[in-house]
Formats: sequence, C-alpha cells, structure tokens
Amino acid sequence: MKTRAITGFFFIIIMLGSVLLGPYVFTAFFTVLSFFCLNEFYRMVKTANIKPNRTAGLIGGGFIFAGIGLHYILNIDSKFLLIIIPVLASIFIAQLYKHTENPFTHIAYTILGLLFAIAPFCFFFGLAFINGSYSSHFPLAFLLLLWSSDTGAYVVGIKFGKTPLFEIHSPKKTWEGFIGGMLFTVFISAIIAHYFADINLWQWAIMAILICCFGTMGDLVESMLKRSLNTKDSGNILPGHGGLLDRFDGLLLAAPMVFAYLYLISN
Repeated sequence: MKTRAITGFFFIIIMLGSVLLGPYVFTAFFTVLSFFCLNEFYRMVKTANIKPNRTAGLIGGGFIFAGIGLHYILNIDSKFLLIIIPVLASIFIAQLYKHTENPFTHIAYTILGLLFAIAPFCFFFGLAFINGSYSSHFPLAFLLLLWSSDTGAYVVGIKFGKTPLFEIHSPKKTWEGFIGGMLFTVFISAIIAHYFADINLWQWAIMAILICCFGTMGDLVESMLKRSLNTKDSGNILPGHGGLLDRFDGLLLAAPMVFAYLYLISN
C-alpha cells in the first residue's frame, strides 16, 4: 500500500507538470508516453497465436502522433495527417514478408494497438489546442475529473457498493460506486468552473458526466482485454499500480468523446 501511494504521488506530480510546463514539454511527454503505452500493448497481447508487428506498429504510431503534434504546434495544414494512410498500408505490406499463420489476426492486433494506445492520447493532446492555441485548462481539467471519478467510485464503492456494474469483466465495480463517482466528479467540475471560464458551469458538468461514463467504460474495456488474455496487469512499470495502460484506460473512450463534445460546442 505504501509503494502504491508513493508511486501514485509521483505519477500525479509528473502528469500535472507535463501539462503545466507548456506546449513543448506537453508534446514531448505525451509522445514518449504514447510510444511506451503502445509497446506495452504489443507485449501484453503477444501470445503463441497473436504476433502483432511491433516494429511497424511503433513506427506507424510515432508518425501518427508526430503528425498530430506538427499540426497543432507548428500549425501545419491538417492534410499532413493523411500520413495515416501509408502507415496503415505499411502494416499490411509488412505482413507479406512474414511467414506466419493467421496473418490477418496479427494485422488486426497491430492496428488495434494504434486505436487502443495512440488514438486516445491524440485526442487528449488535442484538448490543449481545442481553441486554436495552447491552453492547459482542458487537459488539466480532464485529468482532475478523471481522477475524481476514480476516487469517488472507489470510496463510495468500498463503503456502500452492493450491486455489480459489470460483474463479468470487473466484479469489484458497483452501481453505487459509479453513481458516487459521478456525483463527486460533477461537484469537482463546479469548482473547476469557478476558476476556468472557458465554458460555463453546465458545460463543465456535462464534460464531467462524459468523463465518468466513458472513463468507466474504458476501464471495463481494458479489463475485458486482460481477461481475454488471462493477464492481471498490462505491465509492471508502475510499482503497486501495474502497467501504464492500467493507469490510462480511462482515456480510451473518454478522451475522444470529450474532444468531440468540446469541438462541437466551441464551433
């Protein structure tokens, strides 16, 4: 428990620092983080019957995140993002040179890695530039709300949890914990609205609800993946917490949904 607390403390400090230290630190940190998460995904899913093309996937993931970064940081035309097309093509072509059974299974898991580990970070990264220039408000608020959801759900679930939420994938999650987490997250969003006037109180509350709902779903999806692979943790890089994907599973669905929501209301 002590190891978990210490790791969690430094994890939070590093995450907050990466957001608050400006666009270049923010970009560099999440480029490296997404790369490590993708590598962790490929290591986790690799079995006797599943052999994703890690080299093609990592190179492709790097190009995709670099394209997103160049678009936002240097205001390069979004047409540069068409690099995704040759990236996907290279994954198919690379498999032609590998003599393996079930080649499309390997291709599917290679591409799934990009969707699972790269895409969420791209959308989270885009939150900082949703209004045209870098601002730490939305990514910072996203993290605070996501952590609030997890904390509220854990505390309420431990004390009052009785009704399983998705017992087949995560027996410890309960409806009571989920509702408690949502109420706490909405409360925190009201505090954030007092300091950040980018959007109004009700819009912050909706963002909080989206993060709570889809953050929980992302957690369940990762649990479903680990159960299908008979794996307890995605890795062991974080003492007491498991792998990086275990800490960022909330971004999987929440980051794209929040980005779409903020993009629509800001335009």
